[in-house]
Amino acid sequence: MSNLKVGMISFAHEHAFSYLDALLSIQEVDIVGIADPVAERVAEATAKHNITYYNDYLALLEQPLDAVVVCSENALHAEIVIAAAGKGVHVLCEKPLGISIDEMSQMLEACKDNHVQLMTAFPCRYLAAVVEAKQAVERGEIGEIVAIKGTNRGTAPSGWFVDRSLSGGGALLDHTVHVMDLMRWFTGSEPTEVYAYAATLFNEQLEVDDAGMIHVKFENGAFGVVDTSWSRKPPFPTWGDVTMEIIGTKGVLSVDSLAQVNEVYSQQDGLGQWNYWGDNMDLYLIRSFVQAIRSGQQVPITGVDGMRSAAVALAGYQSIQEGQPVKLHS
Repeated sequence: MSNLKVGMISFAHEHAFSYLDALLSIQEVDIVGIADPVAERVAEATAKHNITYYNDYLALLEQPLDAVVVCSENALHAEIVIAAAGKGVHVLCEKPLGISIDEMSQMLEACKDNHVQLMTAFPCRYLAAVVEAKQAVERGEIGEIVAIKGTNRGTAPSGWFVDRSLSGGGALLDHTVHVMDLMRWFTGSEPTEVYAYAATLFNEQLEVDDAGMIHVKFENGAFGVVDTSWSRKPPFPTWGDVTMEIIGTKGVLSVDSLAQVNEVYSQQDGLGQWNYWGDNMDLYLIRSFVQAIRSGQQVPITGVDGMRSAAVALAGYQSIQEGQPVKLHS
């Protein structure tokens, strides 16, 4: 079987650098090129790895490709994914999949019409603690899930992330989707109702929300709540914490997804050091995408998964505007 020919479109989202490292580690992958309108953003990577650079993603899509990885600004996801689908190219798209239900529906339709797969980048499914907890739930160790309390609290980003026209929203959108995908995955059920709160509490200069709480009812009767915020100050060592307390009829599971760390407090260095040693979730994400495309199997985290998780966050903004719960359409 020949190698998978992969292109990368935009390094606006910093996850692209980790995905590039993962792709480079897989022998069955040939990286055809990197497209980014900001040349200096990828100059070091293209030079170091001798990868062809394109300033226009449409030029990259004219090359022989099997798949692309899209890490652009959120507002450009739909345009790029639809263009790639039109060329018969499979897509792994960074989260959130899109910033409106209409555009995400168009993305799914374009991929379906052109017989290509669309995978959403939800690497948290591959965190060791999450995998172990999912297996425990499937074994019935805590009975039926009654409720899940989750968090995704991180530091405030900058640039396009805090420009609503490019990001589609603030922390409520940015940090809901990871944990909501896990909640859907664990419960095996779809959200039916959303009630949310959001505000700008920690970074007054921002024009988007940096704090939020989102409450969800699921079809099977379970409840979920997620603390979504950019509440951590710059010294905080991670982009988010991703915790869950999964409450079942027979027990409770506590998940701290990024707890595999060494903490060193040194008078010589002056600051505490936080060194994560856990498995590389991005590597597992990329490997699963490559394996699915090469084998012709369905990708494990679909575009539908991406749309349904993003739909919860978008409904959250609607709930805030209306001051009441919002029903979700199946």
